[in-house]
This record gives sequence, C-alpha cells and structure tokens, in this order.
Amino acid sequence: MLVEMVIDGVEVVEDGSSGDLAADLIIRVADGDQRAFAELYDLLSPRVFALILKVVVNRSQSEEVLQEVFLEIWQSASKFAPNRGQGRSWIFTIAHRRAVDRVRSSQSSTDRDMRVGVRDLGGERDVVQEAVESKLEGERVVAALSALPEAQQEALILAYYGGYSQSEIAALTGVALGTIKTRMRDGLTRLRGEMGVSGA
Repeated sequence: MLVEMVIDGVEVVEDGSSGDLAADLIIRVADGDQRAFAELYDLLSPRVFALILKVVVNRSQSEEVLQEVFLEIWQSASKFAPNRGQGRSWIFTIAHRRAVDRVRSSQSSTDRDMRVGVRDLGGERDVVQEAVESKLEGERVVAALSALPEAQQEALILAYYGGYSQSEIAALTGVALGTIKTRMRDGLTRLRGEMGVSGA
C-alpha cells in the first residue's frame, strides 16, 4: 500500500508494504551497521533538526542537539521496540526530549541574566520584562507537554513540532485516524489544564 504525504511542500510516497523504513534502519543500527546509521541520518535529520529548532530556536544550539540525538540513537538503538511504535516516532520523541533538556539547562542562566538586565536597565524595564515573560511562557508549554501521557505527547509533538497532519500521523504511527484525533483533542484539553488555561 502506498502512503502519500506532503512534507515541507515535497510529496513523499512510502511503500507501506515494506514496513517502517526508519524502524528497519534502527534495528540494523542496533547491530552496529554504520551504513544503516548513515541512511537513517540522511532520511530523518532534516525533519529532526526542524523539530529541534522549533523548541530550541537558537540554530547553533539546535545543531548541537541534533548531534546529541543521533549519538543517542547510535548508543541506544537496541532499546527500540518495533512492536511499541514507529521508528520515526521513537526518534522524534528522543529529539523533543533532548531539545527540552537543552532549553531547561540554559533557562536558569538566561533567567538570571534577564533579571540582572531588568534591574540594570531601569527605565526600559517593560521591554525586558516582556522578553522574560515570553521566554517563561514557552517553558510552561514545554513543561506541560512533558506531563502528558506518552501517546498524547507523541501525537502533539508530531503535529506541532514535526509539522505532520493528523492523517500523516496516523500513517506514521500505524494508529487509526480517529484515535489520533481523540489523542490530540484530549492532549490539548489536558495541556490547557496543566497550564491553568480554561477551554472554550
């Protein structure tokens, strides 16, 4: 069965009968296959980088996180369980976790620097304060997303950070479209609750 997807304006046709290509490559990587690792990198690194960049924002830090993600894939490929999900989802989950970790690790020093800046700038306090509040709001979203059940988190990560439509997520994960819609709806409801925002 052919699965058609449009990714970043490029039509991609995957042969569903050949199974999950990423999963096949990860299994080969677990056996130490360097060629499979190179193929996996070529296949997914642009999408993984785009996901990381949306979370981290800083391009050079995102490039570092991308390298960390693929190092982790190389080191932990044997932990991938094909029966528990698609290879792409597993990789996107690792990438999102690494990106969140990078944001959190730099957050305390950034906050400290901004607090000093707010104090030192005096009259320009409002501008700096807005920047601090915006940064902290982004952190709240990341923390709230991390608190969701794994299935809901995966669907929202693929949609909002990976840029996939609901039907593409269903094809990638092998889960029914209705289930994906439910996971996203429930995930968004719970995300609002985690952030203390009342739904419409």
